Amino acid sequence: MPNPYTLTDIELNALLTDDAPWGDATSWGLGISTLPGRMCFRARHAQVVCGSEEAARMGLLRGLDIDGEVMPSGTAVEPGTLLLTLSGRAADLHRVWKPAQTLMEYAGGIASATAELLAAARRGNPGVRVACTRKHLPGSKSLSVKAILCGGAAPHRLGISDTLLVFAEHRAFLGDLPPDQAVTRLKQAWPERQVVVEVASADEAALWMDAGADVIQLEKCSPDVVAQVVARAGTRHCQIAVAGGVNAGNAQAYAATGAQILVSSAPYQGAPRDVAVTVEAASG
Repeated sequence: MPNPYTLTDIELNALLTDDAPWGDATSWGLGISTLPGRMCFRARHAQVVCGSEEAARMGLLRGLDIDGEVMPSGTAVEPGTLLLTLSGRAADLHRVWKPAQTLMEYAGGIASATAELLAAARRGNPGVRVACTRKHLPGSKSLSVKAILCGGAAPHRLGISDTLLVFAEHRAFLGDLPPDQAVTRLKQAWPERQVVVEVASADEAALWMDAGADVIQLEKCSPDVVAQVVARAGTRHCQIAVAGGVNAGNAQAYAATGAQILVSSAPYQGAPRDVAVTVEAASG
């Protein structure tokens, strides 16, 4: 998927400052800080690119020039593909090098793992969608959400302020309030939002489906149970989502049940995809 947005200068400057709060000590000590040079970033392995715009912006923030085109985030590339070239002073190249490289490697790992999960799911059902939870590494939301979008997934929820998801932990406080009245209460309070209810069995799913929930989210249920709930939903305007342990190894089986949405945290554990960096002095 194409690049959805770029992290802010505040976020990128924080990464740069964290790595070099007082400049590049080695370049200063060697007396090479002002010498001109060039730095190229290439994909070491096949991957879905993510973070190239941020890496380029880091260069600009440190006074470097962008030479040529920047490979857009969301692009699937082969080993050796040139992603970005920056030129400028040696000290500035070294200040950008590692923050830009690691950002692209970690973001590319999430984006690539997302694309692999989506591909596995669509072998079971070409129309299924993948949504990723908010269980990313704390502090990494901006980059993690960009990465899953670039990999072809959607955010399951960006936080508890933007969606209505009724857990068993909410229902523990409802007392004797019937499910249909709970759903009605939510729809009256938030008339433009869907009501999602997470359940752990086919019987619970039927109860909340009959109560008018817009989405039933099945937590850690087997594909057989999911298939039963999908059949029960029939032609109702109620989507079935599968959550809890969904990964590239079982996504095809879950998608084949007819569930419309697979919810997963697995892409956030995707191994970083190596980005090779070469730095050389400018000729002439």
